[in-house]
Amino acid sequence: MAEKKEYKKAVKPEAKKAVQAEKSKDTKLVEDVVASVKEEESYLKDLMAISGHGGLFRFVTQGHNGVIVESIETGKRMQAFATMKVSALEDIAIYTEDDEVKFEEIVASIHKYEKGKEAISPKSSADELKEYFGAILPEYDRDRVYVSDIKKVLNWYNLLLKYDLIEIGKKKAAAKADPEKEAKSDPEKEAKSEAKPEPTKDADQEDEKISSQS
Repeated sequence: MAEKKEYKKAVKPEAKKAVQAEKSKDTKLVEDVVASVKEEESYLKDLMAISGHGGLFRFVTQGHNGVIVESIETGKRMQAFATMKVSALEDIAIYTEDDEVKFEEIVASIHKYEKGKEAISPKSSADELKEYFGAILPEYDRDRVYVSDIKKVLNWYNLLLKYDLIEIGKKKAAAKADPEKEAKSDPEKEAKSEAKPEPTKDADQEDEKISSQS
């Protein structure tokens, strides 16, 4: 027992440093992951659909018996009671043959397919809607995804597009357009421009003398 105590004392400082370094490393990793998640936070976060009410709504605040929401079309506010079926767009997914695909990914697929334009009308025939959705998401489950589901997805997509709420690629474009970030990303150019010497007055005067003599 005494020998074990002595051994512990001998390795304790090094072991403590190693543990602290490992903890620091883990903490940094967690911080990086959290920062990445925040940066990639869904633009659909506060948007929702309410059963029995057409259109889409934005979350405003928590109410006594539910939540206060605002219509993205009219701007009018209403209370969505706890008894109502409220679906957050970021949580909605469509069944596929193997798994599920998030609504946000389907929005991106339609946006790419239509080259940033409106999708076909949700009032199209059932056959047209199925064929169109098959082009957007070929692996969608034909047995569990109904025509009514396709209509909702297309209606929501068209509303998001109409009110400029689709943010595909906007973050990257904003980062490229940020002059501060651009300057920070290329410090060598900045250092070279600062190091470039300017002509002195004496040199200019000497040039003038030479040209007058010739």
